[in-house]
Amino acid sequence: MCRHLGWLGEAVSVSSLVLEPPNGLLVQSYAPRRQKHGTMNADGWGVGFFDGDTPRRWRGAAPLWGDSSFASVAPALASTCVVAAVRSATVGMPIDVSAAAPFTDGRWLLSHNGVVDRSVLPADSGAESVVDSALLAALIFRRGLDQLGPTIAEVGAADPLARLNILAGNGCRLLATTWGDTLSMLRRPDGVVVASEPYDDHPDWEDIPDHHLVDVHDGTVTVTAL
Repeated sequence: MCRHLGWLGEAVSVSSLVLEPPNGLLVQSYAPRRQKHGTMNADGWGVGFFDGDTPRRWRGAAPLWGDSSFASVAPALASTCVVAAVRSATVGMPIDVSAAAPFTDGRWLLSHNGVVDRSVLPADSGAESVVDSALLAALIFRRGLDQLGPTIAEVGAADPLARLNILAGNGCRLLATTWGDTLSMLRRPDGVVVASEPYDDHPDWEDIPDHHLVDVHDGTVTVTAL
């Protein structure tokens, strides 16, 4: 369910991360290489980036490959922190813009790759949508991203079938979890990419083990078990 990507480093164009790589999110929207659940991600997309300290978003409910307006503007959008996703909707969940990641609390941008039983999540009127990912995002925002690991472990214990890969950025920090789906990381000279799957065949991509937390901050990367 879904593919996502995060960037933290020097300012680069959104297009260079999302549209231009040979197996980037654009290609993953119709032909992902490592997706375990589902075959396409055509139920919406979202790109979030930081304009100074302010998170900005561009989201759509249609497939990414069909949005020519985004394709024409993405090369002109540059940021030091990007969170982007393409969506494969859980059966029964609505397909609209509000359901597309990244979600935000005004400080963080957050994407959820997976599925969780909504009955184990608090009903939250502040969530952007009724979909499971939005409710999970609201819970994480309320608990605080410093508690991301414990929150994911708690939700995972309440729903043993949940898949809880989270990716979140706040402009100067990038956090990600692996819980039931794939995640890879690429350390580049100009920054760090964390993504559901590699966007090219560069040999420096590292696979992150399941049930781990990735923290990118101040030029360092730490990977710890959950």
